[in-house]
Amino acid sequence: MGHPPLEFSDCYLDSPDFRETLKCYELELERTGKSLKELIKDGNSVITAIRGYSVALQKFSQTLSMFQFDFIGDSLTDDEINIAESFHEFAGLLQEVEHDRMMLVQNASDLLIKPLEKFRKEQIGVTKEKKKKFEKESEKYYSQLDKHLNLSAKKKESQLQEADEVLDKERVNFYESSVEYVYQIHQVQDRKKFDVVEPVLAFLHSVLTLNNLTVEMTRDFMPYKQELQLSLQNTRNHYESTSEEMEELMKRMKQPSQISKMHNLLPMEGYLYCQEKWALGMTWVKYYCKYHKEGRLMVMVPCEQKPTTKQGPTQLTLKSCFRRKTESIDKRFCFDVETNERNMPVTFQALSEGDRKMWMEAMDGKEPVMELNETGFKFVRKCINYIESKGNGSFLETLPTYPTNPGDVDLHSSDWDIKTITSALKFYLRSLSEPLMTYSLHRDLMCAAKSDNLDFRLSEIHSLAHKLPEKNREMLEMLIKHLVNVCSHSDENRMTPSNMAVIFGPTLLRAKEETVAAMLDIKFQNIVVEILIEDYKKVPFQRGKSSVICQRTAPPHLSLLRGSPRESGSPSQSPSVHLVFIQRLVTTTSRTQRVIISLSRA
Repeated sequence: MGHPPLEFSDCYLDSPDFRETLKCYELELERTGKSLKELIKDGNSVITAIRGYSVALQKFSQTLSMFQFDFIGDSLTDDEINIAESFHEFAGLLQEVEHDRMMLVQNASDLLIKPLEKFRKEQIGVTKEKKKKFEKESEKYYSQLDKHLNLSAKKKESQLQEADEVLDKERVNFYESSVEYVYQIHQVQDRKKFDVVEPVLAFLHSVLTLNNLTVEMTRDFMPYKQELQLSLQNTRNHYESTSEEMEELMKRMKQPSQISKMHNLLPMEGYLYCQEKWALGMTWVKYYCKYHKEGRLMVMVPCEQKPTTKQGPTQLTLKSCFRRKTESIDKRFCFDVETNERNMPVTFQALSEGDRKMWMEAMDGKEPVMELNETGFKFVRKCINYIESKGNGSFLETLPTYPTNPGDVDLHSSDWDIKTITSALKFYLRSLSEPLMTYSLHRDLMCAAKSDNLDFRLSEIHSLAHKLPEKNREMLEMLIKHLVNVCSHSDENRMTPSNMAVIFGPTLLRAKEETVAAMLDIKFQNIVVEILIEDYKKVPFQRGKSSVICQRTAPPHLSLLRGSPRESGSPSQSPSVHLVFIQRLVTTTSRTQRVIISLSRA
């Protein structure tokens, strides 16, 4: 269905598979550039060739029908399917009116040609520049590496150190250019979904509406146009919701600690030194270790064999992992592992502090930030009650001293501002050691959201929500009920279930590993939350309730990610509270950190 995602981590390995995948993207960008040039050329023909208008229009429709969208990921949302098929719909419309003479829209160039030229120059052009930089830095790095490997060991130590520094500098430059190139490729692949379709859509609408001979066809085109505009807006919203997170991931991958981390093929394998007792005392032995999370198995392959014997791999089953105190050992970067096979803890030394942190995290050696306990329930209930009761637009700038136990806080008797409360609520949910809808159900929820069968999609998501642990299900019901209340005022605050899902999708669901592929699934996480909001009364949150088979009452051609009409609606009783809630929820402030710190102390 599409190309496999390019992971930032693959930039550090620079494997043949990575280069081959990169080549596929480059060929796709080249095809896109050629198709855009052809599209622009044919658009100009329509504008300038009045007498040959019918012929030019037919050629233009053929170009549209041949234009293909290659999406990233293994599944498409309803909106992306709509966008992918849009050019074929456009071509069909043009073929029906090829026998008619139409007047050229005066601003056709501004509607069609300039936006496509801008996309081709600013997006595809920038990608080509990133490619040149990547190829240049790649050549410099591998050339320097060849020279470095051919250096004589008899050189002075200062000369060798200088050569090492030069190589490290070239390596960093190469990694940065590689990560930036991959990031730009993802950007242009995502942006073309709406930056290319929107100008064509605007041009076609102008042509159809200004031609008296096609008034009737224009009326038939309007419902599809509105549906497609909604799909484009939803796709843009998903892009904006994931773009910032992807940029942050790219920045983190460019940090020196990540460069050291990615020297290993996987986060769970690499070189470690193990403290062992030999005949002459304690010594440190170098191993290449692989840790498999499934089964908690550590495989250790010795790098330095004993003269008299040939050692095979050693396998240890992990029980626990903990950091070794600095004052307890005369070595840096150490940690201890308790295993089933040995009575005493095994002490390992990592290559750096960042390397030790990576091993600790892989072996579950870190403590969770937040837990879903009674204190958390009290906190969330009081936040929701306060938000719904204080939505009068009165914001106070002065904050009182935060208590040590937020579960006992009387929010109504203090001068808390809504921005702090709403941000703290979302930050608490985001900081749970496991997302509210759990890692174990994440894959099943994504598969359900990607289903083409609408009835199955709805019933399966409801069924999976029923399988959540009791505390998770209770918290989810309380939160969704509040979001339904917010969405009921969408005529004033514009917070439709679709828009609300964009905000809370990444908060309630997330993959266990943060990858580009996981970020591309955020749009499907949003679908899950949207369904829970729209069909709240039908979801059997409590185990005692009977399951309900949910069916949509909306027309089947509408996208799941639909919203209420932007311009319609009647006055609501208290719109300000819901508008404030959403506007203030997005940003986590320093005050929010203080609320969360108070919660963790409880």
